[in-house]
Amino acid sequence: MGSTFSVKYVRSSGVADKQTLQQETSNILAELDRQLSTYRADSDIERFNALPAGRCEVMPPAVRLLVETGEQLSLQTDDAFDLTLEPLLNLWGFGPQGRVEQTPGEAQIAEVMQRVGHKHLRIEGEQLCKSAAVEVDFNSIAAGYAVDRVAQRLQELGVSSYLVEITGELKAQGRKPDGSPWRIAIEAPRDDQRVAQQVIELDGLAVSTSGDYRNYFERDGRRYSHTLDPHTGRPVEHKLASVTVLDGSALQADGLSTALMVLGPERGFEFARQHRIAAFFVIREGQGFVTKSTDGFEQVIGAGAKQ
Repeated sequence: MGSTFSVKYVRSSGVADKQTLQQETSNILAELDRQLSTYRADSDIERFNALPAGRCEVMPPAVRLLVETGEQLSLQTDDAFDLTLEPLLNLWGFGPQGRVEQTPGEAQIAEVMQRVGHKHLRIEGEQLCKSAAVEVDFNSIAAGYAVDRVAQRLQELGVSSYLVEITGELKAQGRKPDGSPWRIAIEAPRDDQRVAQQVIELDGLAVSTSGDYRNYFERDGRRYSHTLDPHTGRPVEHKLASVTVLDGSALQADGLSTALMVLGPERGFEFARQHRIAAFFVIREGQGFVTKSTDGFEQVIGAGAKQ
């Protein structure tokens, strides 16, 4: 996926040897890279993306599962989440085929928008079909799915305590050898340095953060985020700097953090509250930031502190 991963685990009786765990993890990631990567022309999803409108192609279960997950998130969030934004990301210079950071004109955006939207995708048996020349990009959920797959395999191989991190998405289970919990830091959305905004304890939970402080460009004093609004085809313009989601599924946490980032500080927070999502929002205010969290997030943090 063009990034890094890390697996930490606690050795105990019944746990497979290190070489086996490494090989099994590598096998999963190599398989998902072949199926889901938009950074290699021979992946299953890039093969599908190259098809013209009106065509179908047999796709592996992982591709179909992620398309279904994307559709569910799209329906839940009034299309704030969309897996078919790759042409727009490329147009703005953020996608795998994006060559330069640029501010495209309205006509260019409108033309590309004709090839964007979950409504153009459908699954027929083992086939994925398109009614328009859409291109699917799994970068908003693939890493979370990979974390879940690796974590599940570790448990099958006897590991009961682990911390899995893939391209920044994390999931932890159990405790360290000294009995202390796995602790991770939520990064403050700063451009100049890496600072912990808050430290939380994880046991059986995944964490995903989406933000606009790492991938953006500026033109004429204006900031353009890599987070695009599917309704406008343009970078989001609200004051939400980052949002962190906790969930039992890294796949869900990954997708939800992206959706909430698109929705913004007001609509995103209300959506998270209504759906009882454990979410932590960092919002720009003047030269600084303010934070707010849902009751679900506070309950998770409180439960961790009491263990």
